[in-house]
Amino acid sequence: MTRAFLVVMDSVGCGGAPDADRFFNDGVPDTGANTLVHIARACAEGRAEEGRSGPLKLPNLDALGLGEAVKLGGSEAAPGLAAIPQGRYGAAEETSPGKDTPSGHWELAGVPVPWDWHYFPKQEPTFPEAITRAVCELAKTPAILGNCHASGTEIIARLGEEHMKTGWPICYTSADSVFQIAAHEDTFGEQRLQDLCKRLAPMLHEMKVGRVISRPFVGSPAKGFTRTSNRHDYAIAPPEPTLCNWVQQAGGKVLAVGKIGDIFSMEGIDEVRTGPDSVLMTHLDHYVSEAPQGSLTFANFVEFDSLYGHRRDVSGYARALEWFDVEIGKILARLQPGDLMVLTADHGNDPTWHGTDHTRERVPVLVHGAGQGSLGNVAFADVAASIAAHLGAEAKGPGRGFL
Repeated sequence: MTRAFLVVMDSVGCGGAPDADRFFNDGVPDTGANTLVHIARACAEGRAEEGRSGPLKLPNLDALGLGEAVKLGGSEAAPGLAAIPQGRYGAAEETSPGKDTPSGHWELAGVPVPWDWHYFPKQEPTFPEAITRAVCELAKTPAILGNCHASGTEIIARLGEEHMKTGWPICYTSADSVFQIAAHEDTFGEQRLQDLCKRLAPMLHEMKVGRVISRPFVGSPAKGFTRTSNRHDYAIAPPEPTLCNWVQQAGGKVLAVGKIGDIFSMEGIDEVRTGPDSVLMTHLDHYVSEAPQGSLTFANFVEFDSLYGHRRDVSGYARALEWFDVEIGKILARLQPGDLMVLTADHGNDPTWHGTDHTRERVPVLVHGAGQGSLGNVAFADVAASIAAHLGAEAKGPGRGFL
């Protein structure tokens, strides 16, 4: 028996999506967006010096083939990434009609999205009256705040005080197919917020809105407001069994790290461990030691995206990548003979790009435990087929194994 570890570096794209011209940020097509190359270039040119310095340093990921995967993504080499690969590497292309978290993860797990997501128009008020009325009825408030497209940190800074005074939930969206509700953990109540989102979710899911997301925060008008780690995503369940179900059907355990349980609505998940990325790395390390034979450990490290990509913080993104590289190097050194680890991403979020939303990109695929050499350009769903083959599970999606 063997084990598999699928690690998603949320939003770490490598450019070159052939259909990037069909996806937009503030009216500008994503053609030319390249999360890794543009961060590496900024570092090499001294434009990412906050909390770090010099060229981007990712020796462990580069040793697996990250620099070569970037080239497969259709762009020039990323400055500082030039190691001779010691693992298998490729660049994966998405077919689902989105650049969002569920689309990317489901397709990596073998199930492309078969429908078009519903997106809310960039106007005010943004939401249909029926949705606003439903929120008010469930929250028992006369009105809501927000009702617009917004950054999560910006909107709580702007409306946090009014929310605390009125008790009205702050409702907003983004370019993704999401409905987000922010509320103060103390004055509104964290459990009350979770209940509100959970009860509202079926209505939004019927509209093919991918996720209802709770965004609890703490703080005060005088000291400022901060979002907490008690976020929860109430997502549509995948339309078909995914890699998680395939592994379970083959008798293996599926262990989730980060928001994987939310993304898959707990379908095919046996155990979940959550927390900020620093804690998630300790959970991943635990499973490297304790995960049973035949198991899949499926992890998502979200802070590249949530803390740095959307906020267009190039230095912060570079710091996060360098931290991750150091920590994943320790993990790689502790893998057992027969273990397979695949490191990849679900979409891009180029912090140098227009707007504040995800970018349509290919993503790197780095494989430890399957020899050396190029995989070439592959499909997202090929990741699922390859892991299923490694674990002896029956793959039922469109992907083809690349190992």
